[in-house]
Amino acid sequence: MTTPYHAKYFAHELTRQAQPGGVDRLSMALFDACVDLNPHQIEAAMFALRSPLSKGVVLADEVGLGKTIEAGLVLCQHWAERKRKLLVICPASLRKQWALELQEKFNMSTVILDSKTYKQAVREGNGTPFASNKVVITSFHFASRFRGDIRAVPFDLVVIDEAHKLRNAYRPSNKMGQNIKWAIEDRKKCLLTATPLQNSLLELYGLSTILDDLIFGDVNSFRTQYTNAGADLNALRGRLQSFCKRTLRRQVVEYIQYTERIPFTVRFRPTDEEQKLYEAVSDFLNREETYSVPHRQRHLTALILRKLLASSSHAIASTLETMKSRLEDMRDTPKSEDDDEEFMEELIEAEELEDDYLDEILEGTTDREEEDDDQIDLPKLNEEITELTRYSQWARSIGIDTKSRSLKQALELGFAEMDKMGANRKALIFTESRRTQDYLKNFLESNGYGGQIVLFNGTNADPDSRQIITKWIEDNADSGRVTGSRPVDSRTALIEHFQNEATVMIATEAAAEGVNMQFCSLVINYDLPWNPQRIEQRIGRCHRYGQKHDVVVINFLNERNEADRRVHELLAEKFNLFNGVFGASDEVLGQIESGVDFEKRILAIYEKCRTTDEIDAAFKQLQEEMDETIQSKMDETRQMLMEHFDEDVHARLKMRLDDARANLDRIGRQFWTLTKVVLDGHASFCDDTLTFELREAPLSTCRPGTYHLISKTRQNVPGDFLYRLSHPLGEWSIDQGKQAETPVAKVTFDVTNYPMRVSVVEALKGKSGWLTLQYLTIDSFDREEYLLFSAMDETGKSLDQETCQKLFHCAAQVADSSDLPPELTDRLKKEAGRHAEATITHSLEGNNALFNEERERLEKWAEDMVVAVEKDLADTKAQIKAVRRQSRLATTLDEQNDLQQKLRDLEKKQRKQRQQIFEVEDEIAEKRDDLIDGLQQRMTQKTHSTHLFTIQWEVA
Repeated sequence: MTTPYHAKYFAHELTRQAQPGGVDRLSMALFDACVDLNPHQIEAAMFALRSPLSKGVVLADEVGLGKTIEAGLVLCQHWAERKRKLLVICPASLRKQWALELQEKFNMSTVILDSKTYKQAVREGNGTPFASNKVVITSFHFASRFRGDIRAVPFDLVVIDEAHKLRNAYRPSNKMGQNIKWAIEDRKKCLLTATPLQNSLLELYGLSTILDDLIFGDVNSFRTQYTNAGADLNALRGRLQSFCKRTLRRQVVEYIQYTERIPFTVRFRPTDEEQKLYEAVSDFLNREETYSVPHRQRHLTALILRKLLASSSHAIASTLETMKSRLEDMRDTPKSEDDDEEFMEELIEAEELEDDYLDEILEGTTDREEEDDDQIDLPKLNEEITELTRYSQWARSIGIDTKSRSLKQALELGFAEMDKMGANRKALIFTESRRTQDYLKNFLESNGYGGQIVLFNGTNADPDSRQIITKWIEDNADSGRVTGSRPVDSRTALIEHFQNEATVMIATEAAAEGVNMQFCSLVINYDLPWNPQRIEQRIGRCHRYGQKHDVVVINFLNERNEADRRVHELLAEKFNLFNGVFGASDEVLGQIESGVDFEKRILAIYEKCRTTDEIDAAFKQLQEEMDETIQSKMDETRQMLMEHFDEDVHARLKMRLDDARANLDRIGRQFWTLTKVVLDGHASFCDDTLTFELREAPLSTCRPGTYHLISKTRQNVPGDFLYRLSHPLGEWSIDQGKQAETPVAKVTFDVTNYPMRVSVVEALKGKSGWLTLQYLTIDSFDREEYLLFSAMDETGKSLDQETCQKLFHCAAQVADSSDLPPELTDRLKKEAGRHAEATITHSLEGNNALFNEERERLEKWAEDMVVAVEKDLADTKAQIKAVRRQSRLATTLDEQNDLQQKLRDLEKKQRKQRQQIFEVEDEIAEKRDDLIDGLQQRMTQKTHSTHLFTIQWEVA
């Protein structure tokens, strides 16, 4: 059997905060996470947790290596250590993805804060919504807007995804960057970006200032040292390595198997009637002055309408009717200044277009500064209403269009490829229109796919989806998998239905965010976005970790539209989105600061170019710009500064993986053993399957049922009955273990029946002695917790820490013990004191190393600041030299007098700058010394030791 002494030891061991530097510090997060163990992710997370003195790191792995997982591990470890003030700042379009990833993979509760949820929280009496007991997720714009609220919360960690969007934050003109930088100034940060360096070394400087203004000096000193001729890039590389970590895909192919992407193009020729409708509506959209297209966000509106026009006649018909209704309202009721904005939001939400478009509206960017206040021209307005009515009726009359007929051909082509590969006959079809989605479902169900279609969108409110979701909730009511969150449960239900029942999923952009479907190997872009980032997200739903087959990507191409052809060519050839092992490179995608801005560039070509020659010339220019971007002159610099050259990368990654697996085995054994002790009488256990049947729940937040211990070697089914450290029952078990009654007793360890050989314990067979366990905490730069054994055998020979730890691998029996003799009490007390002293000294050595590293960084910062002042003086000297030469060459007295005056002014400036150098040096040295003094004070150790138990041990 297992004893209360095991339970108390394991309960403390499972929650102790280890010293930074080893996999131990990450153990709780790794155990709790439902993720595959990839060694580069473990190493990145350890890098982020390495120093308690650092204000943060940049994790800069190439695209597709799982930076979200790395940050999730760091967040999860903070959560496990009860540091629960956590904030994620990301693009608006990634908020849902973050929430789902953290909830599903790390069992962390999240809240997305936007205008709606913020106002709701305030209405419910919560005046500080950012001060949550959940992980707070918010967008860049919202974080900037509520910077004061964020600064007021003592966040333990702030994660910033797509951090390159803030790389100009050091510039006073960059308002959003400045606001966020100020809001999180004194907080620990983890920045995520695949593109930390694109066009200028100053981008690295900008990212460093988000973390800490004291990494480098000011921007002038950075320019002087690292961007001018003769720059010392080796020195810069050394400084980057302290806060920036980048892993390349080619370094991890040993651990992550990537499949290929195989592209196909389905070409279609619209009928003359379809083509005439397209051209008529296109010409209408190109008109400069219409009531139909709002002046505010005119180009964004035209962009959306053009997408719908290319999607399907049904999508454009409904949109034209919405536009007509708006004009009728304008005619019949007074117009408010918010009408245009409401129309745009309605359009975006009705079709479920990307959140990026909504961001543009919320930012308040406009294509015109002010709306015209002129009276409405009623004849003109009525004429447009009539015209819109004619176009919508025309679109409705077309019925089944050529493009949708081509979808049957695309599915046949894709499924033929699936059969060749032995892959599942599953197809994921993406459309940019909610109305097109409904239309395609009806069309396919009427053409051989009856009962085989499932929809996925932002609401999932159609009758079939509701029925699937309701049935899933009923079927899983007793499994613990129902979360109570409709978005999470709906998503799980529909994806499982697609995996197990349906053949085709038709999805809007909602399925491009945070949905993983490795069981599907066929992606069809029925509507092809112009935004390369969005395409990469779509394909990445299937082409990712765990995909066993090559992924077929099918795109549709309108042969009667030259601009469409050139867009496809640009995305395929320049962005390399559809083929190869990795798809688009981070260098390329990182250049697209805003997908909407890039789409507007393409829209301008559609609007302005009429002839084939004009279209060719415009796309040629855009492609040349992309070529210049892709073949950036910074490539060599990026490689030199950001990439590892050491040959032991693979060896180090393998060691990380081996260490992590060993730790997880240990944690799993200890957690399972502890649970068996504290739930004795409440549950029956099966060691073979690592499951237990909870008959009676010891707390109200848990339910009776079959619990499965989380595993890294078998499929986990997330839910209430997945048993892990952060589960309410797991946390309760640990608390109970810590409170276990452990009086002095005799404990007999059974090594004979232990399933594996433990030689150090077998050597003690037949022997006995005494053992004590103490819990030591050291508070310095951070908290460190140690469990220290002190023990001896009956001859008085001391046992080491490892031997004592391995004793507790074995089951044991407890019996009453004779009292501990006074001389042994004194001996054990001295042994425990010596062990604690040695541990404290070891901790102090580690903290000294961190202190010296930080002091060196501050010294370099001080040197940087002086460099900037010395550079100003050197510039003045050069100017004096130039003016003297000009003075000697002056041809008139007036000219010479002017130059002499200029020379006197410069010499005066020079004297002032020389004096200033001494003042600045003193000022910087004083600030540096104050910072170092503060570090020394923090390094002062506060220690506390708690006696956990003393036993008389025996090995049988």
